[in-house]
Amino acid sequence: MADILIVEDEFSINELIRKNLNLTGHHCTQAFDGLSAVDLLENGKFDLIVLDIMLPGLDGYQVLERAFGTPTIFLTAKSELSDKLKGLSMGADDYLTKPFQMLELTARVEALLRRTKKTETEFILGNMRCDFVRHQIFFNETPVECTPKEYELLEVLIRNRNIALSRDKLLDIVWGFDFEGGTRTVDVHIQRLRHKLHLEEYIKTVYKLGYRLEV
Repeated sequence: MADILIVEDEFSINELIRKNLNLTGHHCTQAFDGLSAVDLLENGKFDLIVLDIMLPGLDGYQVLERAFGTPTIFLTAKSELSDKLKGLSMGADDYLTKPFQMLELTARVEALLRRTKKTETEFILGNMRCDFVRHQIFFNETPVECTPKEYELLEVLIRNRNIALSRDKLLDIVWGFDFEGGTRTVDVHIQRLRHKLHLEEYIKTVYKLGYRLEV
């Protein structure tokens, strides 16, 4: 779990980000203007900032100058190359342009936390333990033989826990957009994970959509 500061003046977007990052296990603090964000940064410690550029009070660039090197993802409606280059040259680690998909934001958050070693190294659910460093899965501390795709699928479900993922999205993430098989491949691998790891009560089927790891 990471401590994340969300700085976004549009309440609905700020709240949507908070809810989704909370669902994936992170603790979020919200700010709706630049001055409040700077105050929070001066009085607290965060693992990552999701930062809008166009803010009342102080803009995102000014907030970034006071971020004390905290890993930052710029989130903005601006798409011009000059804005991206300015943000990155000032120390931002990533850049996401509105409108965006929440799944992409959560993936970028996890990737940045991994790069800065602020993300979890293992995940435990019941008697199952997933070691992200060794890419191994254990049940009652006994290694479970899983194929690379079974492991990748489980990790995607864990990283996006409590979020419903469509079969098509899982197929794209784990097998790639050029995979010639159908979504039945996802169903087969889900059934294997449920059986091998005794996760029948945790990996939920979302009617007419896909699956969700519910924890």
